[in-house]
Amino acid sequence: METATHYLAVFFSGNPSNLEGMDLKYVQRIEKQFLLYAYWIGLGILSSVGLGTGLHTFLLYLGPHIASVTLAAYECNSVNFPEPPYPDQIICPDEEGTEGTISLWSIISKVRIEACMWGIGTAIGELPPYFMARAARLSGAEPDDDEYQEFEEMLEHAETAQDFASRAKLAIQNLVQKVGFFGILACASIPNPLFDLAGITCGHFLVPFWTFFGATLIGKAIIKMHIQKIFVIITFSKHIVEQMVAFIGAVPGVGPSLQKPFQEYLEAQRQKLHHKSEMGTPQGENWLSWVFEKLVVVMVCYFILSIVNSMAQSYAKRMQQRLNSEEKTK
Repeated sequence: METATHYLAVFFSGNPSNLEGMDLKYVQRIEKQFLLYAYWIGLGILSSVGLGTGLHTFLLYLGPHIASVTLAAYECNSVNFPEPPYPDQIICPDEEGTEGTISLWSIISKVRIEACMWGIGTAIGELPPYFMARAARLSGAEPDDDEYQEFEEMLEHAETAQDFASRAKLAIQNLVQKVGFFGILACASIPNPLFDLAGITCGHFLVPFWTFFGATLIGKAIIKMHIQKIFVIITFSKHIVEQMVAFIGAVPGVGPSLQKPFQEYLEAQRQKLHHKSEMGTPQGENWLSWVFEKLVVVMVCYFILSIVNSMAQSYAKRMQQRLNSEEKTK
């Protein structure tokens, strides 16, 4: 117990210079794991936090990571990738397994930590709507939030709602309000773009914090995360990828031209996995990598602009309300 406390004290002090040998390795390993967990939790928060729009970090980071591990596992016939460089880079171990030994469960186990940390982050990112609605209900004040105002309007016109979107929102609100923990769990366990409404509903009706957060955490970090993992792993399994590349090549006219860069990219990844990157980088890899990198940059820029735009709209709305109140008092 004293040894563990000593390691933690050195780690948080940021001064491991008084450690040598094995002690220093343990501290560095703890620091690396801590930063890895913080990285995936942070990406999860960015994916669900309500600031105008969420950055789709599953599509940009976690999904590609799971896909890379899946492709590497089938190519190497093993998930025992050398650490380091894993998870920064994936290469096959010196002793590869026999073909056919990779199972769905082994890949799920390999990416479980990253996926669960990301899921925990998405659950944390759902807390702002809950706390906002709860504070508004307790204080009686109306917050400057479009989603909360839309929620109140929905409650006022619940009986006259006709369109599909309004009825879907009402169904979620009724499920969460009447079923409680298991209703929240059901909403959190499936891809649900309306889950912010569940958080606002729980806050508005003063659902206990641990009921809301516990159900959200279980649903997002365990149930939903495993559904998403299984989908990506099956999609990028060896035979499915080969079928997709063959299907691209079968497109009349442009098929062979589109198929070539994908084949070159997959071949380049195989060479990297088997420590053959010195053979050169095919042009197809440069093209596909360039497109994906630019996509990431565009998505991040759009996320930042959406935050700035949301803050500017809120500020303009507050200023307009202040001017209106001043005119009324004159």
